[in-house]
Amino acid sequence: MLPVIALAGRPNVGKSTLFNRLTRSRNALVADLPGLTRDRQYGEGRTGEFPYLVVDTGGLSGDRDALDDMMARQAWQAIDEANLVFFMVDAREGLTAADEAVAAQLRRSGKPVVLVVNKTDGLEPALAIAEFHVLGLGEPVPVAAAHGRGVGHLMSLALAGIQAVPEAEERAEAEDEGIHIAVVGRPNVGKSTLVNRMLGEDRVLAFDSPGTTRDSIYIPFERDGTEYTLIDTAGVRRRSRVRETVEKFSVIKTLQAVEAANVVILVLDAREGASEQDATLAGFIAEKGRALVIAVNKWDGMAPGERRLFRDRLDLKLPFLGFAGKHFISALHGSGVGDLFPAIQQAYQSAMADLATPVLTKILEDAVEAHQPPMVRGRRVKLRYAHQGGKNPPLIVIHGNQTERLPDAYRRYLVNTFRSALRLSGTPVRLEFRTTRNPFKGRKNPLTDRQKRRRRRLLRHVKK
Repeated sequence: MLPVIALAGRPNVGKSTLFNRLTRSRNALVADLPGLTRDRQYGEGRTGEFPYLVVDTGGLSGDRDALDDMMARQAWQAIDEANLVFFMVDAREGLTAADEAVAAQLRRSGKPVVLVVNKTDGLEPALAIAEFHVLGLGEPVPVAAAHGRGVGHLMSLALAGIQAVPEAEERAEAEDEGIHIAVVGRPNVGKSTLVNRMLGEDRVLAFDSPGTTRDSIYIPFERDGTEYTLIDTAGVRRRSRVRETVEKFSVIKTLQAVEAANVVILVLDAREGASEQDATLAGFIAEKGRALVIAVNKWDGMAPGERRLFRDRLDLKLPFLGFAGKHFISALHGSGVGDLFPAIQQAYQSAMADLATPVLTKILEDAVEAHQPPMVRGRRVKLRYAHQGGKNPPLIVIHGNQTERLPDAYRRYLVNTFRSALRLSGTPVRLEFRTTRNPFKGRKNPLTDRQKRRRRRLLRHVKK
């Protein structure tokens, strides 16, 4: 198993900055705002021959309100799972009572702890760390996470004595993280509740307040022998309602999560109905070509008439998502959630299917025979053969003449024909048309054999 390093400390001491530095990524949100990280965030790092996992946690502020209390439980759970804890403090703010309280709990936990004094850039290191010796956690290590100074020395000290994990055992190279599933939707539709229900544990914060999740949280897990990675995302609201800079970054990360996913679960609120924002987000998912499963949450307790009305309005609001399966669930109570996994697997298999050229060409020929392409300027569009051009989503390349003049209605007919014949479910299908170059274009029409013979007879006659 790879060693696990948990980053702990007060809010705004630089945990997410160090996380991004260690994982060489920008997966954790970073801003000059306390309490930005609220859930555990996992990442992989490597120092020389030593791979490791890093866990970013929410700040341990000691406040008593419900949300901060939940964040603290998440942080301490990450510490319990870790092999090593980086306890981070702020050199510029100095030692605080909250630092002392957290240090006391860490000493009682029995976990190996490295005391990391961050934000020492521009300061004399010996003076910056002097007051933190009183915490009783060993020699403090000065770093400047934002600029990377001291981070290499920190990792050398932390990983000293830990055997390198053989390459055959490295999770990053030997294990497949499986199907990546992004759970997206408007704020407060139940995304985090659904993620916890799918995992079978309270893995991410689920709070009755819009905007609780601010970052995209990647969570690997296994179910029935299949590997998955769930991505819980921040809710996406209309641009006019996105005022905080942090929330703008969260929206960007949600859209990036859609791009990184194999399958997207779009969560809708049955009691509020499909909104314009739901349609906009669904359009983005379809534009990116991601396999899609629609989960209509909060379906329990609705009257039969309300359910019929919602179904009718959903078809009118999102007519371009006919390829996606619709599942009516209650994330809070678990009803219908188990049906999502077969739909996810079906959508993933359809999106990643290998399509043979003879099969695609035969489907194209049958489609053309059943319904000929229209005439364009007195000439009929000819479609000759097809082959696969890509996956996720399936891309089918069709070769022929005058394909650029093919009407949109006929293109939709071909998409539906391929989807039905190949039994592709839960994924969009894209077509790319290529016009075969005419080898005689720009040249004079060649003479036929009969014309050549007649020309020779005329020449002989003229010579006589």
